[in-house]
Amino acid sequence: MGRPESNFWQYWKKNTPNISWTRIENTTTLGTPDLLGYNKNNIFFTVELKVSKRKHIKFSPHQIAFHVKHPINSFILVQTPEACGLKLYEGRRIRELVACGLELDAWGLGLDACRSRLELLGA
Repeated sequence: MGRPESNFWQYWKKNTPNISWTRIENTTTLGTPDLLGYNKNNIFFTVELKVSKRKHIKFSPHQIAFHVKHPINSFILVQTPEACGLKLYEGRRIRELVACGLELDAWGLGLDACRSRLELLGA
């Protein structure tokens, strides 16, 4: 994870105390998301962290393939320069996200909404 994503990870971890996080630092299996989360409803899920200063988000072909292969309980969390600050997308929409960038309607918008969406998975 580059420096901006590392700072984003620290911010996200601090603001989601009700989710148990494991940071995945994997150089063997390319495309594996950055985080494995576990919520109080006993649901595991993955989160790919992205920091974007533009409307488009860069994904490797391996990252796209991961989300296509694992469309359920996989998510992409983007820190944006927009006022909302955070956008959460379901992994199943990665192709749309690649095509439309931040113009795509997010599943969660802002810290509270993104956190709640993941905390409530399985409820």
